[in-house]
Amino acid sequence: MAAFDGPPHQHHMTHPKENTLSAHKPFTPPPAASRHLMSGNEAIARAVWDAGVAVAAAYPGTPSTEILENAARYPDLYTEWSVNEKVSLEVAIGASVAGARSFCAMKHVGLNVAADALMTLTLTGVVGGLVIAVADDVGFSSSQNEQDSRFWGRFAHLPILEPADSQEAYAMTCAAFELSEKFETPVILRLTTRVCHVKCLVEVGERNVQRAATGFNKNPSRWVMVPANAQRRMPLMFARDKALAAEAETSALNRIEAGADRRVGFITSGPAYMHVREAFPDAPVLKLGFSHPAPMGKIRELAAQVDALVVVEETEQLLETEIRAAGIAVRGKDILPAFGELPPPVLKKGLAALLPELAAQGDGKTAPAALPVFPRPPTMCVACPHLGVYYTLSQLKNVTIAGDIGCYTLGAGHPWNALDTTICMGASMGMALGLDKGRGPDDEKKKIVAVIGDSTFMHMGMQGLLDIAYNRGNVTVLLLDNRTVGMTGGQDNPASGRDIHGEEAPRIDFARLVEALGIAPEHIRVVDPYVLPVLFKTLREETKYDGPSVIITNRPCVLIDEYEKQPSYEVIETACTGCGNCVEIGCPAIHVTRREKAVKPSGKEVELAFVNIETAACTGCGLCLQPCAPDAIRAAKPTFPVTFS
Repeated sequence: MAAFDGPPHQHHMTHPKENTLSAHKPFTPPPAASRHLMSGNEAIARAVWDAGVAVAAAYPGTPSTEILENAARYPDLYTEWSVNEKVSLEVAIGASVAGARSFCAMKHVGLNVAADALMTLTLTGVVGGLVIAVADDVGFSSSQNEQDSRFWGRFAHLPILEPADSQEAYAMTCAAFELSEKFETPVILRLTTRVCHVKCLVEVGERNVQRAATGFNKNPSRWVMVPANAQRRMPLMFARDKALAAEAETSALNRIEAGADRRVGFITSGPAYMHVREAFPDAPVLKLGFSHPAPMGKIRELAAQVDALVVVEETEQLLETEIRAAGIAVRGKDILPAFGELPPPVLKKGLAALLPELAAQGDGKTAPAALPVFPRPPTMCVACPHLGVYYTLSQLKNVTIAGDIGCYTLGAGHPWNALDTTICMGASMGMALGLDKGRGPDDEKKKIVAVIGDSTFMHMGMQGLLDIAYNRGNVTVLLLDNRTVGMTGGQDNPASGRDIHGEEAPRIDFARLVEALGIAPEHIRVVDPYVLPVLFKTLREETKYDGPSVIITNRPCVLIDEYEKQPSYEVIETACTGCGNCVEIGCPAIHVTRREKAVKPSGKEVELAFVNIETAACTGCGLCLQPCAPDAIRAAKPTFPVTFS
């Protein structure tokens, strides 16, 4: 998931069984020719099954995660959580080469990881239809950047389909497989968070059970991409570009919708189309479902009908640039924002430059007063095994900490402030090595620590650790094994010992794995993250070692079935001195009830924080007991349900 894999806010309030589908439960697919309330992700999963797909693979990443979770519930369809997006695409390519229809899904930054395979696949083409669903996180709801995956269509010479809602997500997924096989090309289904997660009524069709794999036919000149063979495939790719451009002009997925108000005409795609229609119901619109190659003939047709032409695209100035290059006058990012979603208020504010009545409605600078909302900063779950890790790191002095992508990225926040860098999945390894090798004069005595989770380590961290070992980096790696992909809702991975269906699978032994990657056995330590003195001692010892070392934590995520809840704790109010040490753990179950100023015997003024523990939320991990100076925390007294006669 080459990214933040889910919204961190309110994460501690949910359980995977509440916010993700269980692929392990019995499931009967909805009947054909029936309507159901579906999110875009659910609709795509159904379309994958209806299209007769044989193999579907993905790596979880918000907002695309639920596609494969739903697909895994359908019968006669092989599904897998792959270790990263590149592997998921390669699995799909292998199935396609064997003649089967295949599918893979990922979030926008995941396609960066899969790009190596993608850029050669554009030359080989496909046999069985292959569709790649890429979910862009427009608006940064859960990602470290907001890239526009439409660029991949241009870069890789591939067609792009862009649904605007769940019904179109279903229909365009089915159409994408037909298009893929007609032109022997992979097809990108470009989604956004709004399409993935918003629900509407979807009419589903019949399953294509007639489609069967043809088997692999050896053809080294096509499938062995040495330079000479790849060079011979180039003219075929460019010929395909021309054929796809002609297809886009006649495709029913691209349509001009007439409008009575011809002062401004709009070109748009995806959920931005919905916003345009809501804001300007009487305007002519060219709705692009098959958005690349751009149908320049249809664009010229609309341009001839209106006084001004405006491109509404999320997010980059991509189509606008192509239209201008074709010699067509067009407006776009000169009046509309270059990032984020484009809802009706934003559109109306931008179009005030062309439509005087919108300017008369106001300058858009005066916003209504925001409603008072209790601040809820992102935080980790109650009793999360990462809490003790970050509390300990926050106590270390003279240390630089390279972070990574996952729940534990929240360690950068209050009260720990225990991450110094976070770039992308697996980057903690290479960055830690670079921080070590690039030390300045003031950094010579600094200790370098890298923090990475189990799923991220398997996704893209193993190579980095190998590099640290090979190049003798003076780096201590904290490998946080919580046996799940926590940020996206608790999906299984090779560390959990279960596959996507909940069936038993080989479970990775991280200690043996990191030893195989070159770490000396005596510097591989497995610790309980709930035992703070041992954790602190181990960190001090390994950061003093002049070489690579790995500390592996061994407690499961509190949101998976493996976690065993213990009796909760409570604060003895009369014993609490307000030292605030327990607050520094960062557990959401601990609440500050009041703060007071006090003066130490030395004359220094300090702030005291008196607390209580929300016993209903506390799971008894015991982290807060260990730093409590006055021993003011004890096992909570049992409560009994009240009954009424």
